[in-house]
Amino acid sequence: MRTLIPRASDVGGDREILTDIMHVDMDAFYASVEQRDAPSLRRKPVVVGGSPESRGVVAACSYEARRFGIHSAMPSYRARQLCPEAVFLPADFSRYRTVSREIRNILHAPDRRVQPVGLDEAYVQIPADCSDPVSLARTLKETVSERTRLSCSMGLSFSKPLAKMASEWDKPGGFTVFDASKVRRVLPDMKLRDLPGVGPQTARELARHGVDTCRDFCRAPREQMIGILGKSRAWDVNLLCRGLYRDRVEDRGRPKSMSQERTFHEDVQDPRDLKDHVSLMTGELAERLGQHDLAAMTVTLKVRVSSFRDVTRSSTLPSATADEEVLTSEALALLAGLFGEVRGVRLMGVTLSNFVYPDLPEQLSFIHR
Repeated sequence: MRTLIPRASDVGGDREILTDIMHVDMDAFYASVEQRDAPSLRRKPVVVGGSPESRGVVAACSYEARRFGIHSAMPSYRARQLCPEAVFLPADFSRYRTVSREIRNILHAPDRRVQPVGLDEAYVQIPADCSDPVSLARTLKETVSERTRLSCSMGLSFSKPLAKMASEWDKPGGFTVFDASKVRRVLPDMKLRDLPGVGPQTARELARHGVDTCRDFCRAPREQMIGILGKSRAWDVNLLCRGLYRDRVEDRGRPKSMSQERTFHEDVQDPRDLKDHVSLMTGELAERLGQHDLAAMTVTLKVRVSSFRDVTRSSTLPSATADEEVLTSEALALLAGLFGEVRGVRLMGVTLSNFVYPDLPEQLSFIHR
């Protein structure tokens, strides 16, 4: 549930706001785990994902690989073109999930709420009675690095989007506090493309209308922004630009849905590339199902085309499953039904929902493994 906390007068005035939300982001997580466990890979360009020979997709890459322009969601054959000497490895989600669980155990405490975001990120709510949130955050960062032998970046602020922005500030291994005074100084001149949730295509579309920074957006005619983004999206971006967007940090609990999205640097046209992206996202979601010990009945595919129109298709299976092959097959079938309808894909997402929990005896008979 979104709330307008803090108020505009709080951010713009003299009263300081408690920086009580941390965002922990593991640096190049999949590739870093591979480099940690295989010393021969250290300081080498490592690409985790599909094979360049089979038109796979990059799931993650080391910082050494990023220097060549390689990034996640890029076709693997293109990554090989950019860096012929890169080491390509298949994703080992089971191993990554084990490390992710270890990280969450470090972050968790009876008085701290932890909200994982995939395997490599998490938000942490610092208790209100903590006298020194900065020291606590630094201690947790150091503990994660020492116990896992992996680098992480951490941001500390008074909202989840700002904490996420802060964690990106000085990667890898950075620690940034984005308090209210810094928000007042820095946020107006921030590029829209650097805001969480504002993809590169959205930023480029706004830039075509002379709206490039948070200050530009706040000064732009409201109706114009609604015309470009739609009412709900324009409202969300407005809150982000003013430092007012705030979500609660939720306990892990039992999720009602799980989703993965990819925003592409360029419109994707090739159906084979789209299939690779769907397969990769569904595979990651299947791993998360296992992490939560549950099964899903409904698969939803979302595609955002070059005109910013969203096309969504869903399918409900006859029985719940956590089987990656079954879920991927269903997602690909949904994609196949859209091939004649979409041209130029900006964003693609897969969502699993309608969960069944195996530890509830009355539901066991419906679960397909």
